Amino acid sequence: MQTIMPAGSATFQIPEPPIARFLFADTRLAPLWTIIRLYLGYQWLVAGWGKLTNPGGVWVGAKAGTAVTGFIQGALEKTGGDHPDVSGWYAAFLQQVALPNAALFSYLVTFGELLVGLALILGLLTGFAAFFGGFMNASYLFAGAVSVNPVLLLLAVGIMLAWRVAGYWGLDRWALPLLGVPGFPGTLFRDRAAPAPKRP
Repeated sequence: MQTIMPAGSATFQIPEPPIARFLFADTRLAPLWTIIRLYLGYQWLVAGWGKLTNPGGVWVGAKAGTAVTGFIQGALEKTGGDHPDVSGWYAAFLQQVALPNAALFSYLVTFGELLVGLALILGLLTGFAAFFGGFMNASYLFAGAVSVNPVLLLLAVGIMLAWRVAGYWGLDRWALPLLGVPGFPGTLFRDRAAPAPKRP
C-alpha cells in the first residue's frame, strides 16, 4: 500500500480521488453543472432585476437604502434571547458599518446580484461568480434570513468546486485558456511574459 505522505518530505500534495475528478473536473458532467449554473444565475438575475426596477426606488434611486435599512433593523431584532438568530459580532457589523451606509449597500446588493446572475448565465468566470453569490447568501443567512439562501449557497459551493467545467458550456470555455488561473497564466499573459529575443 502506497503512502501519500513521503517520509522526510516537508510538503506534499494529497492526490485528488477519481470520484472528485469525475464530479468536478470531467467535461462529461458539464451538462449537469450547466443546468445548475443557469438555475442559480436566473435566481440572482431575477432578484437583482426586481430591485433595480422597483417602482418605489427603495433599492436604487432617490430612496436607495430604505429597503436595506428595514432589512437590517429586522435582523437586529433577532439578536436577543438564549438562541439568537443573528450573532453578536454580525449584529455589530450591521449596526456600525452597514446601517450608516445603507444606500451604498443597497447599490452593492442590487448590482452585485445582477452581475453574479449575468456571469453565471453566460458562464463567464463562473467560479468567481459563484463565490460572490455564495458570499451574499452567507451574508443573508448571518442576518437571519433563511428563505432559499441555504439551497442557493449549497449550489454555489458545488459550482465553486466544479469551476473547471461549470462554465465549459459557456464563455469560460474560451476565457479560462485565454486568462489562465493563478500560477498558470493563460495564452494572453503567457505571450506577454515571454522574454524578448536577445540581439546577436
